[in-house]
Amino acid sequence: MKIETERLTLRPLRDSDAECICENMNNLEVSKWMRSVPYPYRLKDAFVIVKKAKKEWKMKNKDKYHFAIELKEEKKIIGGIVIGGINKKQKTASLGYWVGKRYHHQGYGSEALGAILRFGFLKLKLRRIEAEVFPGNPSSGKLLEKFGAKEEGIKRKSSFCLADGKIKDTIMYGILKEEWKNE
Repeated sequence: MKIETERLTLRPLRDSDAECICENMNNLEVSKWMRSVPYPYRLKDAFVIVKKAKKEWKMKNKDKYHFAIELKEEKKIIGGIVIGGINKKQKTASLGYWVGKRYHHQGYGSEALGAILRFGFLKLKLRRIEAEVFPGNPSSGKLLEKFGAKEEGIKRKSSFCLADGKIKDTIMYGILKEEWKNE
């Protein structure tokens, strides 16, 4: 399965993506905003993610879709986006995303997030999608708000960040289908 946007292709991860993932993820300015990404980030870490994602894609009753964000122009992975924790009865899910530092502030995160929200609300028929953001990462919160997400509260000391070894609060954001701004 692929999701195409103007400049990006969201697609399943491949073994050949590991080097690009490692190159982009091995930056504390990226990894410190994610709870389960170590720093330094090694090639073996990327292969673990690829292997896990490939296994998830083969599952019949998927509760997670892990997409590589590929820049069409370069045919390279510049980030990743996951919609997971899919509850088909409740019609809810959570998401997470990252973009390599070199590709920040160019609209790629917005383009990928817009595509994954369309997938979640229209294809998966979800009614609510949520995301957690570490305080100090206002770009991520603003990106979610652009699509209609509302800040819903703080989960105090809810996450251990592997990259910096700190226990952090998270800010919970939620997007309801009826509030979603489909840009």
